[in-house]
Amino acid sequence: MDSARWDRIQNLFHEAADLSPADQKTFLQEACHGDQQLVTEVLAMLDQDAGGHSFLDRNLADLAKQTLANSAPASLLPKTFGPYRILKLLGEGGMGVVYLAERTDLGTQVAVKVLRDAWLSPARRERFASEQRTLAQLNHPSIARLYDADTLDNGTPWFVMEFVDGIPITQYCREHKSSVEQRLRLFRSVCESVQHAHRNAVIHRDLKPSNILVKADGSVRLLDFGIAKQLESLDLPVDQTMTGLRMMTPAYASPEQVRGDQVGVSTDVYSLGVILYELLTGQLPFDLTGLTPAEAATIITEHDPGKPSSAAKRISHSDPNSLSVGKTAWADLDVLVLSAMHKDPLRRYRSVEALIRDVDHYLNGEPLEARPDALEYRIGKFVRRHRRAVAAAVAVFAVVVGLVAFFTVRLAKARDAAVAEAARTQRIQQFMLNLFEGGHQESGPSENLRVIALLDRGQQEARALNQDPRAQAELYETLGGIYQKLGKFDQADSLLQSALDRQKSISGPNSTEAANDLVALGFLRADQGNYKEAENLTREALTIDQSHVPQDPRAVAKATGALGQVLETAQLHDQAIPILEQAVHLQSVPGAEPDLARTLVSLAEANFLLGHYGQAESLNERALALDRQIYGEKHPLVAGDLLDLGNIQQQLGHYPEAEHYFRQTLDINAAWYGNDNPETASAMTSLAQALAYENRFDESEVLLRQALAIQENVYGKMHAHVAFALNTLGQLAIMRGDLQGAESDFSRVIEIYRAVYGDANSRVAIAISNLAGVYSQQKEYTHAEQLYRDAVERFTKAVSGDDVNTGIAHLKLGRTLLREKRYQDAEPETRAGYEILIKQTSASTSFIHAAREDLTAEYEALNQPEKAARFRAELANATPTTPR
Repeated sequence: MDSARWDRIQNLFHEAADLSPADQKTFLQEACHGDQQLVTEVLAMLDQDAGGHSFLDRNLADLAKQTLANSAPASLLPKTFGPYRILKLLGEGGMGVVYLAERTDLGTQVAVKVLRDAWLSPARRERFASEQRTLAQLNHPSIARLYDADTLDNGTPWFVMEFVDGIPITQYCREHKSSVEQRLRLFRSVCESVQHAHRNAVIHRDLKPSNILVKADGSVRLLDFGIAKQLESLDLPVDQTMTGLRMMTPAYASPEQVRGDQVGVSTDVYSLGVILYELLTGQLPFDLTGLTPAEAATIITEHDPGKPSSAAKRISHSDPNSLSVGKTAWADLDVLVLSAMHKDPLRRYRSVEALIRDVDHYLNGEPLEARPDALEYRIGKFVRRHRRAVAAAVAVFAVVVGLVAFFTVRLAKARDAAVAEAARTQRIQQFMLNLFEGGHQESGPSENLRVIALLDRGQQEARALNQDPRAQAELYETLGGIYQKLGKFDQADSLLQSALDRQKSISGPNSTEAANDLVALGFLRADQGNYKEAENLTREALTIDQSHVPQDPRAVAKATGALGQVLETAQLHDQAIPILEQAVHLQSVPGAEPDLARTLVSLAEANFLLGHYGQAESLNERALALDRQIYGEKHPLVAGDLLDLGNIQQQLGHYPEAEHYFRQTLDINAAWYGNDNPETASAMTSLAQALAYENRFDESEVLLRQALAIQENVYGKMHAHVAFALNTLGQLAIMRGDLQGAESDFSRVIEIYRAVYGDANSRVAIAISNLAGVYSQQKEYTHAEQLYRDAVERFTKAVSGDDVNTGIAHLKLGRTLLREKRYQDAEPETRAGYEILIKQTSASTSFIHAAREDLTAEYEALNQPEKAARFRAELANATPTTPR
């Protein structure tokens, strides 16, 4: 044997010595590049070393283990303990032993990890406990879950986690001959799990394929947080000992890890880049075979990896199964991988979220954010994706340039990106829409929404694009959506109808493009209060999307969600809930999280209005978790979720809790939109409601007056947002005993709703019912009765005779008649309201409680004691909630 081969055997032996027996063989198979003789020789040395035949050659830990425990790994746990029964040994590592176990009472299989030799090192116990704490705080479908934890009778700690029956991600892709797109989608799932850990202030620090398993169903699980680190503890001194340096896998370790520098989220970004390199090329970026630790460290910290495309090209000559990727695609993949693996952490992707965005850009055929904005690159992307939209570039550019004049300084970066990509119509459209709804996760909207003149000019530009009807249709849809958000329904109607007509003529009446425009027009009809037509339009869109073969699951899911949302807006909650639940099921797939979050919000709203507060709270919390995962902590959609949770607490009478949620909402909206924005004003109004219920009337009125002034300044005197602030002012006036002020406020609300939505809209009926309540408190019962009867009739026509609001109006009419002692007239109204609400709301809602009180009084007055006794008993067995 020559000296070079002996040196190589020694180096491989030392690198494999600290690995578990299962990992040693995998490592050597990869490191020896098919040299089976070399693998055999190193394994023989490892077996000899593990046997420890010489007492003097044994290390202190081995001697201590033999002296104190004298047990094999399989005996660390008894065969049964608690509800668990050990089935077999899964593997051993330097710190722990993992067993497959069965929970005897449930029959489910789990993995049990036990700390070996716990008494030899307090630091090992702390690391083991740290991994346990880390798993406990992470709740993500792609991260193996922690189920249980305890200690044995001898003090040895253990914990139970999800058993993942899968194979490493690299092996999975190789065996399934996965395409580039399939590998990237799997990789994206890994990134999402790492991003979740980062949002919980956890850095994994040991990302590698053997810690990323793919199950038979294609789902990913991230494992082994044994050396994970809390972000707040990363400033502690780094362990510079050889033991500390071995607590990572050099091939996937970042340069700062190898140097022993402080690590952060960029450390995991680097490791993800290495994993992606291996997924795309089938090999690691650096060949560390036969190198000493010092030599390996030099390679990692000082050498740049070659391009993945070059590595793949070399492999393709010898491997017929190598990936088939075009030259242009490889150019983007090179940028994607090498940007994640940059030596300088500051020049990598700043977060896993940024890496995910570029993965999505690649999958969607869009320019990468990490790629230099070379003109030919942008134009090439545009031409490939929008060949027929080139003629629209100048018009779109003009609209965007006009819009950016209204941006604040914080939008500079997003503005520049938008101008640079102005030729790409689809991206521009979404960006423009997001300016007005707070949907863009890197920028806020304009501080001044008075952009009607600009939009009118954009409309004229769009009408001039007759030579490119597809681009014209898309711009009509975009501008129509913006007019809709500004409450300019007539202009929105004209534009959206024009968009639909053009799409039908271009792509056909049964195309997915036409279906998308039908959904947009359906949402407008719902805003206009024409719920029946809104429902018809969204049902037509859903039928079209379902008729295509093969179906586009995203389109079907989106149309299903839209139909459910329209039905919920129309207050047809019983019909909306099953459809929204179906949409939730369809949208519970990777990539549909934004749509899923919005559907969950609508489903929560339907349950809330039916009095199912526990279900509504659970759905809102799920939507909140999704929005925080997608957009971060300080996004307007997060604010909307917090607002909904506050409304639930307010409905339950938990006013301090409601105030807490509303203040978070206000803080986010004020930071995002500014202090003089209508969204900020809406949050002020909600907070003012909570303060009023806490009897903090002065604070409430100050906020409400400020909110009203903002809404009137932005929208003028006749707008739905103004009506919302006025309605809350009217409620506050009632609480303060200022019935004259309340009458004035509610009268203005009726006037606004009639002007905005038309006289037949259900919102007008709500405002009339509120005004009737003022007259009832003023003991003007005749006037109150007339208005309540008017409200019942309007609700019946606008929504249905079985709607919740119809039932509430019946109850209020019945109570007014009861106060006049007109028991014979009051009973059928109260009973009608009760029968409607008991079918659709929780039996403990305040309205049901009030109905039982009134029916008890009415039946007693009508000398019907048996019926009175029934409702008296129901009252005794129910706990009412606070009224809306």
